[in-house]
Amino acid sequence: MSLSQIIAFFRKARWLDEGRARAWLRILAVIQILGLLGLVLTSSRGADGRGEPLGTDFVSYWTAARLALNGSPASVYDPAVHHAAEQAFFGGHFGFYAFFYPPVFLLFCLPLAVAPYFAALTLWLAATGCAYLRVMRQIAATRIGVLPILAFPAVFTTLAHGQNALLSTALFGAGVNFLGARPGLAGLCFGALCYKPQLAALLPLGLAASGRWRALLSMAASASALIALSFGLFGEPAWRAFLAEAPLARATLEQGLVEPEKMASLFAAIRLLGGGVALAYVLQAALAGVVACALVATLRKCADPLTQGALIATAALLVTPFLLDYDLTLLALPLALLLSRALATGFLPYEKIILLAGFALPAFARPLGQMAGLPLAPVIVTLLFAALTRRAPTERVCGFAEARDPARRRQAKWVVASR
Repeated sequence: MSLSQIIAFFRKARWLDEGRARAWLRILAVIQILGLLGLVLTSSRGADGRGEPLGTDFVSYWTAARLALNGSPASVYDPAVHHAAEQAFFGGHFGFYAFFYPPVFLLFCLPLAVAPYFAALTLWLAATGCAYLRVMRQIAATRIGVLPILAFPAVFTTLAHGQNALLSTALFGAGVNFLGARPGLAGLCFGALCYKPQLAALLPLGLAASGRWRALLSMAASASALIALSFGLFGEPAWRAFLAEAPLARATLEQGLVEPEKMASLFAAIRLLGGGVALAYVLQAALAGVVACALVATLRKCADPLTQGALIATAALLVTPFLLDYDLTLLALPLALLLSRALATGFLPYEKIILLAGFALPAFARPLGQMAGLPLAPVIVTLLFAALTRRAPTERVCGFAEARDPARRRQAKWVVASR
């Protein structure tokens, strides 16, 4: 195969047609369903083959909620007390599941404490999963169907870990959906993301750059109200304990207490490739600066709220050093938007292969890191961000109201030809 044929193979990706894509999606969905069933069926007394409780990371959420409900919210941030409580609740011996979230997240977790662990886990995954599905269907405007939304590998990773990435994606996506027609409501959704500030860090910059001042003010009010409520319910000691735990969170990042191959940031990639902490911070900061400048420049030329939101979400995944592979669930927003727009107007060069790489990334990022020491996440997310910035200035305004109006939707065919 000649060089020109190889370039054309990736540039146009004519082989990636609708029939082939849907067949792969069905296979992937079946594999993931069987994986989840296998995880449950091979468990013993609620523990997997490693002796870890099913839901793994959800253990810290549920334990933190129990401690807070018992009147000692500050002890949530004492590693020794929290770990002892985890061991006592589950009667096993396993590693410590840390709780690095601000007390705001306890507001989300507290209702779960009144239910037994597995009932709470089921309720958590079902509620956040339904919210994720509803929001993503609105963003996709029915063009891509339900299958790609549910078969996205990051969803499987989130379910297996009992994580909060479906909630984060639902809140971010709801804010994006409401941004054009209901900016106040959009800000309320964005403000609720203050429980995971590394994903919300670029929202103020993005909203300001795009002139979404009502959404920005509403976001500030929402976040302030949640912080005040958590302060009132859990007291100053809880917030003081949370801040005192910051060095442990930093050590988790810098000393590899969470293996770098499980992370998806440039910082983790540099560490996985053998670079030092200082070099990792410098390169991460450089990438964050470039991405922030590109984001501002692009948002000033783009009037479409959905595209603006997808750009901010993608940029958020590039600027933070603390990013786990399940956080890549947020990629569902830009992937769904880019695919639905490409189906409507035609695929630009390399868009199909970038979409395929972004969709498959959560399935292969950790295995490639563990077995080959190959961190691909920052590269692929950067390519997706570049693909969005290329389209952004030409996108027409399309907001929540249009996506909900059947008269304004078009049933697009899978466009194989590239411009």
